[in-house]
Amino acid sequence: MHTEYGALSYQGIPPASGAWREGFPQGERLFYDFGPFTTDTGFVFNQVRVAYQTWGALNHDASNAIYIAHALTGDSHVTGEAGSGHATAGWWNSLVGPGAPIDTDKYFVVCANVLGGCQGTTGPASAAPDSKPWGSRFPVITIADMVRVEYELMGFLGISSYALILGPSLGGMRVLEWMVRYPDAVRGGLVLGSTAAVSAEEIGIHATQITAIELDPHFNNGDYYESAVGPIAGMGLARRIAHLSYRSETELDVRFGRNLQGTELPRNGGLFAVESYLDHHADKLARRFDANTYIALTRAMTLFDLGEGRGGVEKALNTITAPLVVVGIDSDRLFPLRLQQDIVDSAPGADELHLLISPIGHDGFLVEEDQVARFVGHALNRVEETTSTE
Repeated sequence: MHTEYGALSYQGIPPASGAWREGFPQGERLFYDFGPFTTDTGFVFNQVRVAYQTWGALNHDASNAIYIAHALTGDSHVTGEAGSGHATAGWWNSLVGPGAPIDTDKYFVVCANVLGGCQGTTGPASAAPDSKPWGSRFPVITIADMVRVEYELMGFLGISSYALILGPSLGGMRVLEWMVRYPDAVRGGLVLGSTAAVSAEEIGIHATQITAIELDPHFNNGDYYESAVGPIAGMGLARRIAHLSYRSETELDVRFGRNLQGTELPRNGGLFAVESYLDHHADKLARRFDANTYIALTRAMTLFDLGEGRGGVEKALNTITAPLVVVGIDSDRLFPLRLQQDIVDSAPGADELHLLISPIGHDGFLVEEDQVARFVGHALNRVEETTSTE
């Protein structure tokens, strides 16, 4: 097997899949295997592998642990350099480390790649019991499935409760699921740019992206791992659609306007600058991600409804009494502020709707790290205040 997997290179055509696979350099990943595990749809994995990373040290009573839940195309590499085993640098590099807002001299920080992911945790690109990639055989998974896997990891690490669980977007959905499903295991939560139930528009955006991938002639029903060319065009189109929802209309217009990329006019085959920008992000994702994982995680988000089987969203949120900080991004058109306000209105543990001010849009959680740091500090203070009064 090809064993080169390191800092992202734009040389040549993208691989059929950008997934990390067995035999590649491990990088800073650690692994935990357990099983059997039954998904919400009834599929049984005899064994699940979880790829995770940690920073800092667990204290004597295991009370200083923080869990970070990554977004759709994130992974366990929250902080650190790109290099052997890691295609990109940490996605929240400035937030985690010694003396950082999440201070690893004080806290033990954990982040795992989700079930269905493509960076070491069991997913479509992983080897099934027959040693071939799961591919088309990988089951539909849910946000709850991801959280139950994360809960297994928590037990393995000897942690009885997290001081704080935080995450943006898909990660925020998991924070809410954690706080409802395992209330005794979460002393505080931070939800950033997310929702308690995916809206109709988001379902439609997801469906369009999934269709773009599945219509790629190289998709082969999800069994493309041994092919020379994978469904990179379809995933690239999906990424372009998604990226337009991740950025605000204002930010795109101010940044690109009707500027050209180069000197060739669009009527003669040239590109507008914004087209080149979207092309770049499509190419970049193809070199570090996997099309089946994109489908699996996007579908899990589509299915997310915190109130399913719990009497509705409001009733489910009403069980959250631990300190909860809910952050909305003022320019977010993917998860607009009303969705975060709904969480605040129904969760007793939420104090108010906090605003992240940014022209960027949904991706503000990646760009506005100083503001995110303040919200993290507020969330940790609320947990500490609650603990001191008990």
